[in-house]
Amino acid sequence: MKVVITGGRGFVGGHLAAAAIAAGDEVVTLDRSDVDVADPVALRARFLEIRPRVVFHLAALSHVGESWNDPDAVERVNVGGTVAALEAADAAGAAAIVVVGSAEEYGRVRPDEVPLRETRPVAPASPYGASKAEATRRAIEFAATTAMRVVIARPFNHTGPGQSTKFLIPALAARIRAAGREGTGEIAVGNLDPIRDIGDVRDVVRAYRLLADQGGSGEVYNVCAGVGVSVREIAERLVAADGHELELRVDESLVRPVDVPVLIGDHTKLSAATGWQPEHDLATTLRDVLAATP
Repeated sequence: MKVVITGGRGFVGGHLAAAAIAAGDEVVTLDRSDVDVADPVALRARFLEIRPRVVFHLAALSHVGESWNDPDAVERVNVGGTVAALEAADAAGAAAIVVVGSAEEYGRVRPDEVPLRETRPVAPASPYGASKAEATRRAIEFAATTAMRVVIARPFNHTGPGQSTKFLIPALAARIRAAGREGTGEIAVGNLDPIRDIGDVRDVVRAYRLLADQGGSGEVYNVCAGVGVSVREIAERLVAADGHELELRVDESLVRPVDVPVLIGDHTKLSAATGWQPEHDLATTLRDVLAATP
């Protein structure tokens, strides 16, 4: 099967490409060096050359904190790029496209509202979340106009080996490793209070592949572990796994303008549709991230 992955040379895209190749698929990865995903003419031409059977649309500006710096660019890539990918995939005769959204679409929720199901209305609290909510809306609308299956994955936080240190867990792992080498006795951290549902990227890409085959058109599926853990606990577990005693020092420059207090998902719908269950526990994931950190 011929597969196109936009954003295919990013963190998740790399894991997805490896899984697809291992399954025997012919994989074409597209990134910004190949084509501007938000250029509908260029993207359509590229898809018409490739003629994929399945498209995984991962390309996005995905850093929540940085989205405040240039919301227009986030809107252009995340919304415009999704519309362009939908139109290009349809024109090229693809059977299915998996559009990747984000749990940030849900926005600020109360502890008594979790775990979150897909039926909960979205109320994004960042430019990134707003762009993903709009992209999801466009994808659902598009699903009603085409025979191509349009499936929306809504992943919660996920990590694993190879993720950029721009993101929370690899950044913590890198600071912990550096503190161990330098003997500083402390690491800088941001807000330690948020509670997150942390999945493993290897489980996430397996969910995407299952959704491409079995997901319903126009349907949204949470991809999550279903368990909440605080940033403080994550940091403490990484410190313990590295074998050093370190103090966590809050650095205000690392605190986001708006931080959603709690995000925990419910993957019942995904599991019912595909049989998917997470296979990697958090201890394994954190250990693997730390092992991959110089």
